Amino acid sequence: MSIKLYYTTVTASREVKSQQAEVIRILDSKSIKYELIDISVGGAVRDEMRNKSGNPTAIPPQIFNEDQYCGNYEMFSEAVEADTVEQFLKIA
Repeated sequence: MSIKLYYTTVTASREVKSQQAEVIRILDSKSIKYELIDISVGGAVRDEMRNKSGNPTAIPPQIFNEDQYCGNYEMFSEAVEADTVEQFLKIA
């Protein structure tokens, strides 16, 4: 299984940019391999992210293990605080 991080390279939101950078930094620091999927390449990719997450208004970053939804930034952040990132990512 592989971790997939839906993100965007095109956003005016500092919050989204910051959250994406934080997720990437933490995954890198834990040597967790992941695939970046840029939703700014087209509406179909954004719609795929939203459909898979079950949230029609979901914004990046959204995290999956293959097609299994793990959560959004807030959920990831809570897992970091609780030191349960591997369980959150379903790789434990």
